[in-house]
Amino acid sequence: MRNKVGRAAPPKRIDNIQGWLSVLPVLLIILIIRGYPIVFGIAKSFTNWDGLFRSDFIGLRNYVRILTRPQFWQLLSNNVILLTFIPIQLFFGLVVSMLLYEEIPGTKFYRACYYLPQILSALSIGYLFSIFFALNGPINALLSTLGLAKESIYWLGSRGTALGVIIFCLVWINIGWQGMLFLGAMTQISPEIFEAARLDGAGYWTRTFKIMLPLLVPTVEYSCITSVMWTFTGLYSLIFSITGGGPGYDTTTIDYMIYMKAFRGNSEFGYACALSVILMLIVAAFTIAQLRASRRTDYRG
Repeated sequence: MRNKVGRAAPPKRIDNIQGWLSVLPVLLIILIIRGYPIVFGIAKSFTNWDGLFRSDFIGLRNYVRILTRPQFWQLLSNNVILLTFIPIQLFFGLVVSMLLYEEIPGTKFYRACYYLPQILSALSIGYLFSIFFALNGPINALLSTLGLAKESIYWLGSRGTALGVIIFCLVWINIGWQGMLFLGAMTQISPEIFEAARLDGAGYWTRTFKIMLPLLVPTVEYSCITSVMWTFTGLYSLIFSITGGGPGYDTTTIDYMIYMKAFRGNSEFGYACALSVILMLIVAAFTIAQLRASRRTDYRG
């Protein structure tokens, strides 16, 4: 390859061009599969689209309707409350990974047991929890047998207990994933670091809190970002199978409301698109805030 004056182009420039050409087909596919639906959804959010024929431009009416009604803020508060499972997940995931890192007898079996909920269907897990915490379910039967409850508790009948059941379900599902994530990060730490600390007289807890945990900070940041995104966009199956969004809208999340507006009732696809755009902005805001916080932490460190 030669430039206008006849001299050969720098090898680095040729490598860059070849690199971009090699990934161009994949980039085009991603843009078509990911980019087109986003642009299409944004465009339809300004209409009263019913999913089939009606699609009149109505401007910002959908957004005004969403943001001026208390229903949306309740949905947002439900999502924020469910975010409390993240620190609980981090704690138990760290405990599990530390136990597996020490290679106790039966480590491979325990790994499979802890990770099993992660590969099960979310719908199956949701229905399982709805049965366990039903009015006549095993949990109430156990509490009654132990004498801890005189009457059956309607776990899924009020906002506080229903959200608590969902949080418990989220923690149970993600302990295995979180533990494997931490375990993978721990195995990347050079054993020579721990050996040097041991020779210097550092005990187990000193090595854990002074060496291991600081080195796991990037993994914690990654886990928090992905967990926040999943909490806002990936809970539909669990909400559908455990509570159905009820009672009322007490456990309805934003992504579940998008489904209900689009595929139930009057098929308000335009409204659902507007809600999707707002959800995308919320997730982007949380992600950017977390990335900035992690960069400040790295800078201070």
